[in-house]
Amino acid sequence: MNGEFPEWLKIPAPDEKSLYEMQDLIKGMTLHTVCEEALCPNVGECFKSRTATFLLMGDVCTRNCNFCAVRHGNPLPLDPDEPRHIAEACKALGLKYVVLTCVTRDDLADGGASHMALVVEEVKKLNPGAKVELLTSDLGGSRDALKNLLEAPLDVLAHNVETVPSLYPAVRPQANYERSLAVIEMAKAIAPKVLTKSGIMVGLGETYEEVIEVMCDLISVGCDILTIGQYLQPSPSHLPVKEFVPPKQYQMYEQKGLELGFKYVVAGPLVRSSYRASAYQS
Repeated sequence: MNGEFPEWLKIPAPDEKSLYEMQDLIKGMTLHTVCEEALCPNVGECFKSRTATFLLMGDVCTRNCNFCAVRHGNPLPLDPDEPRHIAEACKALGLKYVVLTCVTRDDLADGGASHMALVVEEVKKLNPGAKVELLTSDLGGSRDALKNLLEAPLDVLAHNVETVPSLYPAVRPQANYERSLAVIEMAKAIAPKVLTKSGIMVGLGETYEEVIEVMCDLISVGCDILTIGQYLQPSPSHLPVKEFVPPKQYQMYEQKGLELGFKYVVAGPLVRSSYRASAYQS
């Protein structure tokens, strides 16, 4: 299904001045954002409001998920100056809510957990009062690595299951659904006061019932916050869109999620894991 987007997926062209200003600021500090690396449709809106989701540990992922636009291959060594640069960028932007994410680094013994913890600590040190949300990889399922990460002063720990279990072989062949659920469960056990968050994409061929089952699974492992958004094919070499899910169905997902017990559910065609994160976690 690669025809014209339905009306509810059409967004205005980004403000070029704001876009270039943010790009210059970020690149001047040798940083990366998932907004650009993952071709997020909300990049114009977010950059205009001076917000961004910083991509940690480089822009090359060791996994090759069939939905994701981030480059894959052999990443460079970690940048020891990244924690300071991220913290300085947050201060320059005057951020009160900082969203961090990462590439998967299976080449590192702890998946990069200790490095990400340093970033969080530096951001908090240089930006007193700011809240920090981190979207992590599965860290290879390591409880020790996750515990190390959660020793940092995080406010929200996110890990996306991305899709329903039946689609994992096609969508996330190097990942494991049960392992992703375990990350949420371990995080809640290790740091009960830290909010846990996950997200899924729809439009890949899943059924409504399968999405509800994922919701139930996430609730059972202690997930507090859920995001649901439309999958959009980033290039012809990625998985095709099977369905453009109509807005009414997102309303149904949102209502059902709240009934099941999530503290927050944000569902909509253009919703992404970090989209307007501070608005519902103030």
